[in-house]
Amino acid sequence: MTSLSGRALRLTVYIGEDDTWHHKPLYSEIVHRAHAAGLAGASVFRGIEGFGASSRIHTSRLLSLSEDLPVAVVVVDAEERVRAFLPQLDELVGEGLVTLEECEVVRYVGRAQGPDTAEPKGKK
Repeated sequence: MTSLSGRALRLTVYIGEDDTWHHKPLYSEIVHRAHAAGLAGASVFRGIEGFGASSRIHTSRLLSLSEDLPVAVVVVDAEERVRAFLPQLDELVGEGLVTLEECEVVRYVGRAQGPDTAEPKGKK
């Protein structure tokens, strides 16, 4: 498991839910490449409404029936590791927004491995 604490960089990729890479969801390809690159973690968040450079509003409201909702892929890791991953995004992201922000990691702890080490969620 990657150890991470202190200063870090948050990479956020804003794309559309319907964006694809070789017939697969683009957000999934970004997550899998981040994993293969050994980054500390990646999460995908689906938006309920938004617009971007095209100025077309995408919404989840029933009457609008938008299929292409906004999606944010967020990765946090050490600055040098995130910056080394950026060339892959240049290849993948044709339309969208990519941002970098400095952040501070206060706690980064994974689950214990194995069935005998399972503990209840939350603090002891």
